Amino acid sequence: MVVALVVAAAVVLVLVLLSLRVVRQYERGVHFRLGRVIGTREPGLRVILPLIDRMPRVSLRIVTSPVQSQGIITKDNVSVDISAVAYYRVTDPVASIVRIESVQAAIDQIAQTTLRKVVGQHTLDETLAETDVINGDIRVILDATTTSWGVEVTLVELKDIQLPEGMKRAMAKQAEAEREKRAKIIAAEGEALAASALGAASDTMMRHPLALQLRNLQTLVELGVDKNTTVVFPAPLMSTISELATFLRRETSALMPEVPDTPEAAHAAPPREPGLSASDPRTG
Repeated sequence: MVVALVVAAAVVLVLVLLSLRVVRQYERGVHFRLGRVIGTREPGLRVILPLIDRMPRVSLRIVTSPVQSQGIITKDNVSVDISAVAYYRVTDPVASIVRIESVQAAIDQIAQTTLRKVVGQHTLDETLAETDVINGDIRVILDATTTSWGVEVTLVELKDIQLPEGMKRAMAKQAEAEREKRAKIIAAEGEALAASALGAASDTMMRHPLALQLRNLQTLVELGVDKNTTVVFPAPLMSTISELATFLRRETSALMPEVPDTPEAAHAAPPREPGLSASDPRTG
């Protein structure tokens, strides 16, 4: 009798344990009775009928699904390997169980095919520069497909883009040539500005000749700072010295008497001193 009571108590305890279910805060329970869905269960302690009811629990948290690297040929016939990552969450627990066998596997497969389809419609430059557009296109396609499964795709991001080595070298050369072009353009613009400034400076010096002399003196002062032995004579200074020497020669020639050209004139009487007349006895 005692054994029968113990067995009955054990059976009752097992049935009670089988009838109790705990639904966590981030889960929802889908209640099946004899194979039919009779509703969903909120978080907390829930009681079901043992051996008759079944209550699988569905997580409502965002799930991260990595998309394996795919070998894709872009619109301009460049082969690239692209991997991505998709984020999704279940919005309808009943549909996610009744309408699809495995949400994780389905999302993974459709994400791979959608990635190949969308990237194949873009060129390599567009794939590298317009990743946001590609991410948005993939998300729209996935979301339109998975809505009927009770799943919402919240975000899709391209994670890694692998280029062929030859394409990497070509892109590096292109970037280097682009930088050289910009450097030459900047240098040319600098030369143009410098030429314009020098033209304005030359016009100012033409209006004020002393400005050029002051600039020459300033240059000589700058050269003499380092105590070097180099002597520099600016061209305007040399011309000034030449003009000064010509002026001195002209003045000296004006002060000296004219030398006679003929021998007779050379033996003629010397010139009288000022103030003496012909009758002056000193004239002899």
